[in-house]
Amino acid sequence: QVQFVESGGGLVQPGGSLRLSCAASGSIFSIYVTGWYRQAPGKQRELVADITRGGSTNYADSVKGRFTISRDNAKNTVYLQMNILKPEDTAVYYCRASTYARVMLGNWGQGTQVTVSA
Repeated sequence: QVQFVESGGGLVQPGGSLRLSCAASGSIFSIYVTGWYRQAPGKQRELVADITRGGSTNYADSVKGRFTISRDNAKNTVYLQMNILKPEDTAVYYCRASTYARVMLGNWGQGTQVTVSA
């Protein structure tokens, strides 16, 4: 099993920045890609960005140019640097990983709340 712990959320004004962290533990050897997801009130959970073991990245169109995903393999941690935040970025942010065959690992954690408001 793989466990994920998200942190780094908070309240920020529009245009501000936050950095989220996702620490993985357990059977991390099976991880191929780690993604950040978000779920806003009344909306479905969506993929924001992901990064493969080799460092290839993928972003949702809504965050391209504003968010950057990165990883520190030594710390088993994946980060999401969020800049130029907008009110529509308000959501609970989760991380989760998948195998090479895109089988989801572990379970959804508690996530971390990001609120963008003046």
